[in-house]
Amino acid sequence: MKPKILVLTGYGINCDYETQHAFNLVGGDAKRVHINDLIDKAENLDDYHIIAFPGGFSFGDDISSGKVLANKIKFNIFEEVQKFIDDGKIIIGICNGFQSMVKLGILPAFERNYKRQTVTLTFNDSGRFEDRWVYLKSNPKSRCIFTKNIGVIYLPVRHGEGKFVASNMFLQRLNKNNQIAFWYVDEKENPAGYPWNPNGSLENIAGICDETGRIFGLMPHPEAYLYRTNHPRWTREKISDEGMGVKVFRNAVEFIEEKF
Repeated sequence: MKPKILVLTGYGINCDYETQHAFNLVGGDAKRVHINDLIDKAENLDDYHIIAFPGGFSFGDDISSGKVLANKIKFNIFEEVQKFIDDGKIIIGICNGFQSMVKLGILPAFERNYKRQTVTLTFNDSGRFEDRWVYLKSNPKSRCIFTKNIGVIYLPVRHGEGKFVASNMFLQRLNKNNQIAFWYVDEKENPAGYPWNPNGSLENIAGICDETGRIFGLMPHPEAYLYRTNHPRWTREKISDEGMGVKVFRNAVEFIEEKF
């Protein structure tokens, strides 16, 4: 049986089709499911192995990016999400999905407390929406299953509230636990400021995971680089037919195939 992926959709989410396609491309069985169908019990999380929170602008980024969606989940289906996590299944959040996850509390989830918000994503230092391609370097010490065997990856960002912010205490814990999965770097793989770090994230943090490595969120969009023609310079450079983002989704599907 193929791993079953629930790709969340709903008001303002707009990267659900690309995310569904990415999982299907690597052997998954992905289905787009509206948040209301989960709340109304028309769909059951127990039937799935992976949850994907796609990018977009859920609920128009009202209040702050991802906050309304986070509250919809927190006050309606959090127990089901907690059981999903306890069952050893996996979750990915991309851009707006990442924003929702940190505001819900399932990232970084220190001491496996998945209901407490400890970090946030806020307005870019540039004061404007950033739409550009960036280099990411993975943390080889991270337990994140999504970034396994990924060195440096090139992906697009497109967000207005992507700056990762945390207190010094929580930054220290992220580093100590190796929960930082991706850093923004320049083309020589060195930490760098704007525009390499497109939003001013503290310590160049682009993606984090929980302590188990099974829950992962990042601001750049791996589902937006699945084919060579997605690359901004595909007509001018020799580019692999398979886009760099594919590996993120393949890692997830292979993990489920081995575990379940």
